[in-house]
Amino acid sequence: MAEQPPALAAYPVGLRLAGRRVVVLGGGQVAQRRLPALIATGADVVLVSPSATPSVEAMAEAGELRWERRRYREGDLDGAWYALITTDDPEANRTASAEAEARRVWAVRSDDAEAATAWTPATGRSEGVTVAVLTGQDPRRSAAVRDAVVEGLRDGTIAAPHHRERAVRPGSVALVGGGPGDPDLITVRGRRLLAEADVVIADRLGPRDLLDELPPHVEVIDAAKIPYGRFMAQEAINAALIEHAKAGKAVVRLKGGDPFVFGRGKEEAEALAEHGIPVTVVPGISSSISVPGAAGIPVTHRGVAHEFTVLSGHVAPDDPRSLVDWEAVAKLRGTLVLLMSVEKIGAIAETLVRHGRSAGTPVAVIQEGTTAAQRRVDATLATVGERVLAEGIRPPAVIVIGDVVAIGH
Repeated sequence: MAEQPPALAAYPVGLRLAGRRVVVLGGGQVAQRRLPALIATGADVVLVSPSATPSVEAMAEAGELRWERRRYREGDLDGAWYALITTDDPEANRTASAEAEARRVWAVRSDDAEAATAWTPATGRSEGVTVAVLTGQDPRRSAAVRDAVVEGLRDGTIAAPHHRERAVRPGSVALVGGGPGDPDLITVRGRRLLAEADVVIADRLGPRDLLDELPPHVEVIDAAKIPYGRFMAQEAINAALIEHAKAGKAVVRLKGGDPFVFGRGKEEAEALAEHGIPVTVVPGISSSISVPGAAGIPVTHRGVAHEFTVLSGHVAPDDPRSLVDWEAVAKLRGTLVLLMSVEKIGAIAETLVRHGRSAGTPVAVIQEGTTAAQRRVDATLATVGERVLAEGIRPPAVIVIGDVVAIGH
């Protein structure tokens, strides 16, 4: 018995189809999946099919392709650069495939890959990079490899730095919200920017575990340890951002939560703008909603709370610097979420009760939410001050006040 020759490898290539004729035969599910990518290339797409799925029909109605509502006939591939043959008529597919061969048109066949002159790889995209994977006759493996590579590029676990156009340009700063603490809760974009930084200036409340993943050449600066001298802390951080950006470094300012939710991100952006330094703001998952959620507490719930209010409690209610109308807040029926309030929670609770909020209102204090050290202490407005002291609660902690706490046990 003759030995079977080994399968020949396909030659990978990227087709530039903008303005070039591409013919798609058949308007079913395969065409529906493949057409968006063909349209995205700018190709002149002609669909030949007596019928089409609603999604394909919508593409035609939107003018994204030309639809000839009929069956394939010989000559349809004249002038084509590429063809996708996907009708439900095997004879039509064979005839079209033969025409493609005769006219030297690269053609994909959905019903018989071996008879095709081209294969469609499993493709994915991330930040201008197209990943295409071919594994011969194993499309599921192709898709699995594609997904793994794309996910790695998106979350920064596959280091593929830009050389011509970096995600963080030298001489610029990205203000990145790192999320509530769990390193998996940083955004995909934030993680990618971190992977391409030269300098990272990190807050104490940022996701510290991410710093261990940075390449060895990246300079990591703990914002809490910047020498302040005659500066206030924020002024010193602004000065460090400006200094490194002006030195031509790609700088990431890694902040806990979201840069613009009690994060002073706008102050930093304004300081950088005054020096002509480009700034990119990457929103983060705020601890105000994510930490209660991680503890099982919804900040809103049907029939319980139709609103939630996020407040900073870093100054006491009777402090003249406070910008919060605590009397008005006490009259709200929804959920109150307090950040930076551990030290002042006793005074805040007393103020809320004095202005009308029930002393029996449930309260939950969640320390180091979303991390392995997360702990939750439950109380009421009447007891929360004493409970925080007795349990030794320390920042960072999020405090939730309202009836949603009771349903979040």
